[in-house]
Amino acid sequence: MAKGFTFKQFHVDDFGCGMPVSTDGVLLGAWAELSRHGQILDIGTGSGLLALIAAQRTAATAPQIVAIEIDPTAAKAANQNFTQSPWSTRLECIEQDVESWAARQPSGNFNTIVCNPPYFNSGLKADSQSRATARHTDSLSHPALLATIRHLLCDTGSANLILPEFEGRQLVKLAPAYQLSCRRLCEVRSTEKKPVSRLLITLSRQPGDRETEQLSIHHQGQYSEQFSALTRDFYLKL
Repeated sequence: MAKGFTFKQFHVDDFGCGMPVSTDGVLLGAWAELSRHGQILDIGTGSGLLALIAAQRTAATAPQIVAIEIDPTAAKAANQNFTQSPWSTRLECIEQDVESWAARQPSGNFNTIVCNPPYFNSGLKADSQSRATARHTDSLSHPALLATIRHLLCDTGSANLILPEFEGRQLVKLAPAYQLSCRRLCEVRSTEKKPVSRLLITLSRQPGDRETEQLSIHHQGQYSEQFSALTRDFYLKL
């Protein structure tokens, strides 16, 4: 049976995708800094969740959104989800690895980049090849991702990512070697008393002070006010 997740303005069928719809994706989509001009790029779109959230958030300004996905099953699902959404004319999914695709693109062609990237640098891989590709950096190392962002991002643009805490810290330290700086950082916890589990990161080609914030997803057994305010335009029950 096909899986899926219905949001307030769109539905995502993620059947066969390596990484199904997750809180990580919704958090990043809701938190990301999105330009009202130019093009938006979703690297490793999977089922298309981030691209669809970006389309909803920028509906009034209607920039074009390009999604790249290496896995054929996920790319097919993303295209179907795009076609069935209210923003089908603005969304395009290209089935290809992003490094090969980016090499043929003009420098600085995108105002906004969003990416929920592969994050495991080592360890056991998932039995499913599509899940392994989505989760492990063999398919897109973080240095390769940063080089791609540096090439495709315009001078005034921003790239927005979510990573586990350890991998996120490593990527932030590596970013200056690619002439990128971390301008926004959000430390995410499941509850106030738990350690940081995820980092939301905004990278820019412009140097500047870093804005750091904290977010707890749950409070006293319910979604926190901060999480609800950030995501209520998407989740049906908020």
